[in-house]
Amino acid sequence: MGYAQLVIGPAGSGKSTYCSSLYEHCVASRRTIHVVNLDPAAENFDYPVAMDIRELISLDDVMEELGLGPNGGLVYCMEHLEDNLDDWLTEELDNYLDDDYLVFDCPGQIELYSHVPVLKNFVEHLKRKNFSVCAVYVLDSQFMTDVTKFISGCMACLSAMVQLELPHVNILSKMDLVTNKKYLDDFLDPEPTFLLSELNQRMGPQYAKLNKALIELVNNYSMVSFIPLDLRKEKSIQYVLGQIDNCIQYGEDADVKVKDFDPEEDE
Repeated sequence: MGYAQLVIGPAGSGKSTYCSSLYEHCVASRRTIHVVNLDPAAENFDYPVAMDIRELISLDDVMEELGLGPNGGLVYCMEHLEDNLDDWLTEELDNYLDDDYLVFDCPGQIELYSHVPVLKNFVEHLKRKNFSVCAVYVLDSQFMTDVTKFISGCMACLSAMVQLELPHVNILSKMDLVTNKKYLDDFLDPEPTFLLSELNQRMGPQYAKLNKALIELVNNYSMVSFIPLDLRKEKSIQYVLGQIDNCIQYGEDADVKVKDFDPEEDE
């Protein structure tokens, strides 16, 4: 069985930085992972690229030849990837062993995770290739500055969770840039009553029923839990990786290696 992380989230949330830091952490701990670029608009990388969608199609070529804008061009590129799952992607995956660990660095257009079926079909293809996959949703810590942004972030996470139907780990990135961490603690694992109270204070009374419905939805799907990630601390990266490994059961089916042992003969 192979293992895979699907690193998703809004543009600018720190997905590529997470992939780079994760790669460096694994190199330091003598663990092998392969980082895959799924962003046809990407240009520079801080990690070795094991597979690159730009070898199949690039956003610049699509925009130039078809006259599409950035968003339309990106969706076209991802749909082209979907059409080549059995060809290009299968051929690339065949270069890796059954127990290899792949990290897919995805583009940041939110519609790819909310309603366009491209990544859902991509995930299903990985499953057919016997990969255990976990979605890693990276959210900027600036979403935690007030309750309205927090609920917006939760709704985006929930949309991806329902669309992809995968084990889900939500990461709060850029923790090293947070100045008021005490205020942030209220949103890392908040009580629904606290969220509802804060939301009602910030919005008009006509939205009271909507606020209650949103909080109940977030609470029922357990989407109010985020793991803070501070890339300056190795223990923080190690903890996040441990949570993801637990989701995909990494290493649990590994064969136990028994060393040959000859007991000493009695004198």
